[in-house]
Amino acid sequence: MVIQLIGPVGFAANCYLVSADGKHAVAVDPGEARVLAEAQKRGLVITHVLLTHGHFDHIGGCAALQAAGVKIGCPKDDLIEVQNANVGARLFGMPPVALFTPDFTYEGGDTLELDGITFQVIATPGHTQGSVCLLVNDVIFSGDTLFQGSVGRTDLPGGDFRALEKSVKALYALEGDYTVYPGHGEKTTLSLERKYNGVIRC
Repeated sequence: MVIQLIGPVGFAANCYLVSADGKHAVAVDPGEARVLAEAQKRGLVITHVLLTHGHFDHIGGCAALQAAGVKIGCPKDDLIEVQNANVGARLFGMPPVALFTPDFTYEGGDTLELDGITFQVIATPGHTQGSVCLLVNDVIFSGDTLFQGSVGRTDLPGGDFRALEKSVKALYALEGDYTVYPGHGEKTTLSLERKYNGVIRC
């Protein structure tokens, strides 16, 4: 499995292209429409999108990808965030994103088999009500739940710090170590966050 980062330009999330065969890819949190062209430059065809949550900076490329035939998946409990994404965009003074209707949904405990890759869905509410993390082998795509040295904000509509604290501690409780690919900033490891995260302690 190969993971490639498409770093954001401006106000957008990290997007990750996950591929098992070097030809097809699942995109996690495509915040910009240019993700499609960036994948093509890498010789990859995006077949599916998986969202960790529905905020505008994580879904901005979804409409364009869907128009190109990509199937879009969204956490079931965050459909309302997708529908209301431009409320957040206006709050941050950003231009509206093109809206879309997800093709499928998932929730904590689900397992998704896509392009030869097994994604386990972990419910991690707190940043939003329906936020999830996606676990693949020894990797966690953490969205805006867990960052290097920090955690997602909870002062936006739907945020709940107590819920986030519970979610992060549930990640800490996973056995072994994992590489953590967050929605913003640099990647980290679960062992480092257990020891040194300055917001929520193990």
